[in-house]
Amino acid sequence: MQKYNISRSHYFYAIGLSYKKADADIRGRFSLDDDSKQALLAQAKENNIESLVVTSTCNRTEIYGFAQHPFQLIQLLCNNTNGTVDEFQKVAYVYKNKEAIAHMFRVGSGLDSQILGDFEIISQLKTSAKLSRKHGLLNHFTERLVNAVIQASKRIKTETDISSGATSVSFASVQYILNSVEDVANKNILLFGTGKIGRNTCENLVKHTKNEHITLINRTKDKAERIGGKFNLVVKDYANLQEEINQSDILIVATGAQRPTIDKHLIQSKKPLLILDLSIPKNVDSNVKELDNVQLIHLDYLSKITDETLEARKQHIPSAEAIIEEVKAEFNSWLETRKFAPTIKALKHKLSDFAAAELDTQRRKNADFNEAQAALISNNIIQKITNHFAHHLKDDNISTDDSLELIKKVFQLEESPKANV
Repeated sequence: MQKYNISRSHYFYAIGLSYKKADADIRGRFSLDDDSKQALLAQAKENNIESLVVTSTCNRTEIYGFAQHPFQLIQLLCNNTNGTVDEFQKVAYVYKNKEAIAHMFRVGSGLDSQILGDFEIISQLKTSAKLSRKHGLLNHFTERLVNAVIQASKRIKTETDISSGATSVSFASVQYILNSVEDVANKNILLFGTGKIGRNTCENLVKHTKNEHITLINRTKDKAERIGGKFNLVVKDYANLQEEINQSDILIVATGAQRPTIDKHLIQSKKPLLILDLSIPKNVDSNVKELDNVQLIHLDYLSKITDETLEARKQHIPSAEAIIEEVKAEFNSWLETRKFAPTIKALKHKLSDFAAAELDTQRRKNADFNEAQAALISNNIIQKITNHFAHHLKDDNISTDDSLELIKKVFQLEESPKANV
């Protein structure tokens, strides 16, 4: 790899696990709630990690960051989740440098999502970057990369139809209900949990089921009331959860709890009950399947639902990939300039030393020496020379490495050692 002089650490890594090899149980063991993310970032700061972004969604948990070895990042993840290094190694992926950059582009663009074209990850990537910046863990390279990924995501969303049909986990859950429940408009639906997936599911329920018997419950009632007020829905206290479950025909669970909040002991009714668990970790205990009247569906199953909408999206993958390559090329061009930035900086200092020595000589020789004018002229000349060298180094037809070595040799430049990326 080439030297790009962007970090005092050695390499940029993307480490993580996703729905591709890790089932919901394993993903649940490595999931990070808000407190766990804060703890991980604090530990990263203590360990002198320079820059790091961590994301955790229902279908993946990832860390993007600088380290001498990926184990530093893997250890951070395992220390702040219920997962072990052995479990991680069985299902995980580790990308380095340009492969890590390419991976972030695919994830942020929806091409690596469990449901093709699902762009929910990009908003979390933005939030995660802000949190890292707050902890002093977002260097110039990582911030620039995240912004480039956001730019690619926006372009793909507006210039292609890869996200047409609003398909997502929340939409897939409502689609499943519509396809498997008769007379859904007259069923009692209970939505437990009003986080992002819960809110999106609620909106899709109202839009597509025409159901006027939807009840919301959240541990923090005011959050549920904000959603309920928007859609004119009934909101009940968390204390009424069991009572509401037993009046429901459909229960959708989308909480952020780290352990099951629903089990068979809460279900006293004998009428058929469809439960959709949209949570990672799973929030519905598998013991509910012991009840003959209960059907339990998890989001991993919902994510496998393919229809004409999803098939149509695949036609737009080449266009999305072309946009990614275009934005990535712009990012790599900026990255390439980082390769020679220290040499140009050192050259500028060397020329400034030459100018200072010559000005000192002329100052002693000339009684009427014009200090301000001489300084202005010398600074302008230094800037023109360094700009000329910079333009030369950007030329695709020359060997940047050879030119850098020649400049260093001719001007006897010394640079502080930098990182490889």
